[in-house]
This record gives sequence, C-alpha cells and structure tokens, in this order.
Amino acid sequence: MGNAIEALNLDEILKGGQLPALPQSAINLLQLSKDPNIGPAEFAVPIEADPGLTSQVLKFVNSSYFGFSREISSVRQAITLVGMRTIKNFALWSAVFSLMPNPSCGAFDLRCLWQDSLRRALFAKAFALRLKSKEAEEPFAAALLQDMAVPLLAKQYPAEYAELFESRANGKVRLSQLEQDKFGYSHAEVAACMCRQWSLPETIASLIEQHTKADELVPKASTLPNETAVALSAMLPASHDENWEECGQLDDYCRRATESSLDVPELLAQVDSDFDEIAPILKVSPPKQTLVDSYRQYFENCSS
Repeated sequence: MGNAIEALNLDEILKGGQLPALPQSAINLLQLSKDPNIGPAEFAVPIEADPGLTSQVLKFVNSSYFGFSREISSVRQAITLVGMRTIKNFALWSAVFSLMPNPSCGAFDLRCLWQDSLRRALFAKAFALRLKSKEAEEPFAAALLQDMAVPLLAKQYPAEYAELFESRANGKVRLSQLEQDKFGYSHAEVAACMCRQWSLPETIASLIEQHTKADELVPKASTLPNETAVALSAMLPASHDENWEECGQLDDYCRRATESSLDVPELLAQVDSDFDEIAPILKVSPPKQTLVDSYRQYFENCSS
C-alpha cells in the first residue's frame, strides 16, 4: 500500500473536482424539504421540470410495492399519497447513483452495489418499523447511501482498493474493518462527509457514519431504532459473495434487538418481495440468490 492513502485527508478526497455535484432537481428538492410549510404542489415543481425524474416517480408510485387500486397520473397526487419524504428519498437515490463511477478495480461491480444498496434500504426500513420507529424513511435513505463512497474511493485508489476487495475473502472480513485497520478510516466516514458536502440532512449523515457499529447499537435498539436498523442492514450479504458469513450474527442481533419477537425469515422474505417490486423500476437486476435462500443455506451448512 502506498503512503498517500495511509495519510488520507477526507477533505482532499471530496474537494471540488473529485466529488460530483448533485443534479439541480435533487438540490431543489432537498431545499424544499427543509421548509415545513411546503405542500405537494410546490414540491412537485422541480420534479415536473425533469421529464426523466417525473417518469421514474410515477412508475415507482404505481408499482405493486404501494398497491394502489387506481393509476396515479400526476406527481402532485403521488406526493400526496406516499409523502414528500418518500419521494425525496427516491429522487435522491436516482440522483446519487447517476453520479457514481464504475471503476475497473478488482472484484468491484457497480451493479452489485446497486443490488446491495436497495436490499439494505428495504431491510433497514422494515426493521425500523418493527422497532416502532416513527421516521422509517430516514433509515431507508441512509442504508441506500451507506456504501456510496466505495466506488469513488475505488476509482481514486484502484490498486489499493483492489487489494482490499480481495482481502474481504467473500465477506469473511468486512471492508470497513480492513479500511480502518490499514488507513484509520472507513467508507462510512467518507460517505458521511459526502452527505455533508451535499447538504443532505444531518440525520442521514449520522446514520451512515454509524452503520459499521452494530455491536454498540443493538443493546440500545429501543432508544436508537433507526441507527440499529441501518447498522444491521450493513450485515446483509454482498450479492456476489458465495456465502453469508454474518448470517448467524445478524439473526442473533435481530432477535436481541426485538427481544426475540422477530421472525427473521419472514422479514427477509418481505425484503426479497419488496426488492422484486422496486428493482425493475430502478433498472436494478436481481441478485443470484435471495436473502431467504442465503439464510436457509447458512443454517443448513451449520447443521451438516
């Protein structure tokens, strides 16, 4: 490894030419979302000014994920029915992932990152709701964006990150742990810095920053439901890994966080189902194995 990355300055990584600018439509939505007096009509304006985003929003809201009995034909109606926060987070996903580079760097695959991010977002929201969170859209957004710094870092330091990806050994060692051991930082910190550079809500930046700290958060799940949900979502398998190395630990953490009231396979089945509904709209291909199948395979291997 080179010395340059060992003395990494996060501000240097994120300075002007290296961090892409968010599209204006996303910036406008973020600004509007900070005003409690803004209604659906005003919030619809920047979306309707972007025909591509308008089409995506309407496809999203008309998907079976929401299950409306009639077609939603206007952005204003969509916002009224599912809420400004849901639409903002969907627009944020579209904006951020349109900016992500696809570096040629070892085992990195941007398509797999999209798959992983969507599954983690759906898991975080579902688990936060089971912890009775009143703001489940926040963990959805944070889990969706928790790994967004990885392609940026891989592009900037391809040789170093190719070695890190190899050292993961199909999920036996976390990328964040390898980063921390070698460089004294993780992609969680870089992603949180990106959020702050883009003026995203501080709650989302903070959730992303803590997504590697499940050990610390699970005992506090009743008072920190969103933080716990995002951290547990980070324990889902990467879609290209052969085995789910953290499955047993996640199962234990989920039961501890919910005081043994959670049917983990049922939760994973919901995430798989929700993924199947939303992924085509976002043009995300399905992973090679569902979470339920990965869960079943893990415990079958443990018993054999």
